Amino acid sequence: MKIDSFLKSLSVLSFFVLLFSSCTDKFDEINTDRNSVATVGSAELPFLFAKAEASAVPNIWNYQIAQNLFADQYAQYFACTATYFPSDRLNIRMDWVGAAFNPIYTDMVPQLQSIKAAAPAGSAEAAIADVVWVLGFHRVTDYWGPIPYFNAGKSGNSVAYDAQDKIYDDFFKKLAAASEVLKNKQNEKPYGSFDLIYGGDAGKWFRFANTLRLRLALRISKVDPARAKTEAEAAVAAGVFQSSPGDDALLQKSTKGSDNNGLSIMSDWNEFRMSASMESVMKGYKDPRMSVYWLPNNATKANPNGTGKYDGLRNGLTSTQLTEAVNLPTANAKVGPRWSSPDFGGNANYLETPHNIMSVAEAFFLRAEGALLGWNMNGTAKSLYEEGIRQSMVQWGITDAAAITAYINSPDVPVAPEDFLKSPAVSKAPIKWASDIATQREQIAIQKWLAIFPDGSEAWADYRRARNFILYPVANSENPDITDPTKQWIRRIPFLLSEKQNNKAAVDAAVPLLGSGGDKVTTPLWWDKN
Repeated sequence: MKIDSFLKSLSVLSFFVLLFSSCTDKFDEINTDRNSVATVGSAELPFLFAKAEASAVPNIWNYQIAQNLFADQYAQYFACTATYFPSDRLNIRMDWVGAAFNPIYTDMVPQLQSIKAAAPAGSAEAAIADVVWVLGFHRVTDYWGPIPYFNAGKSGNSVAYDAQDKIYDDFFKKLAAASEVLKNKQNEKPYGSFDLIYGGDAGKWFRFANTLRLRLALRISKVDPARAKTEAEAAVAAGVFQSSPGDDALLQKSTKGSDNNGLSIMSDWNEFRMSASMESVMKGYKDPRMSVYWLPNNATKANPNGTGKYDGLRNGLTSTQLTEAVNLPTANAKVGPRWSSPDFGGNANYLETPHNIMSVAEAFFLRAEGALLGWNMNGTAKSLYEEGIRQSMVQWGITDAAAITAYINSPDVPVAPEDFLKSPAVSKAPIKWASDIATQREQIAIQKWLAIFPDGSEAWADYRRARNFILYPVANSENPDITDPTKQWIRRIPFLLSEKQNNKAAVDAAVPLLGSGGDKVTTPLWWDKN
């Protein structure tokens, strides 16, 4: 892994930056008090927003140890092939996973709080800042449950943790208020080109706010069905995502300033593969997105003995099993060309691949599930499900209308993957809309899981929330809390060791907020009622 070498390089780089910045004849600059607080005005807001926006999701080097080694594997998008990584076997390195926690408080919160203090009340700038606040924090609370929230960014020796139901209540209030502001400002261009997702298009942010509200409404559908229905119906009535690619939320990346796509950075390290769950579903469905999401084991400069097959691995193989399995020629399907370098058959601009935030397809699948629950989603579950498939195909470059229609009407089902453990098919659900509600729920869950790839954070949260589509159990668990992987699954991340050391009183007070399960990976979050 590259973490240690990166940290060493960063230390050396920091030394030279300090050295060369001291060797200057800019007298005025040297004699400026750098500890003074600069006045933040309208001219500074775009810079602050760009930083906050980029930090609301795991970015650049944080991506691997914030998402890929955890949620991406728990959602079974990928299986780890590096024998020195314990995470796929549910053994959590707490000094790694802090990358999903700390940047929110150090890189996102201060920027957004400065914007809120400087932007006029009721402005599009202030409203969008609140939307990004929810975008960043909902990922954090869905990892841990209780987190420091209402007092985030405030000074003090101890920052209190807040219960997840209270945090979600504030999410809905912020999104509803932001939507109300933005609906009358859809022609404005807040932040302009500094907005890395929508280029300052307030109308798209309006639909994003409503779609995020819809996502979170489904998240609480089992714990608070009445509130979930109210929030979901209000979001759809206001206006959610409608058309790909225009509404798809993609965070732009650039090699300028080394702001590279985090998945692309680590793809050529070759430490993960397509999971057996992905293989079972995509191969069985003859899914045309297969060649977009994955590179087959083709013969390339970096892999001269390729077989041209798309095959995956079960999650949780032991070091011994991995040593055997990764040497099999059928076990090497790699993440797709948009995230891989030319040496592996990918694209020259792979480091500038946009980071997937939220898709139009997800909005349709959320509405389809809501319709099954009897909510007013402006469409039937079947029509919304089928439109979700169409929108996902278009997003990923599949534009042949006849081929998409044939896929939607296909009776194909998942197949047994050609994996190391000779696993059975992960599901029996066909693509074509079924007649029974249980299968319909599973179909929606499978297609949403496929559509939101590679956002493992959302896929893992949705899996825990619904359990409508059951993934393979991990082959082996090295986590003492999970003794039977066939009956137990990982449902949260334990509180960080750094927080227990530096914010002990608050963490101790937060443990009872988890309920009777305590600070364990098997303790369900507030909205997880499975």
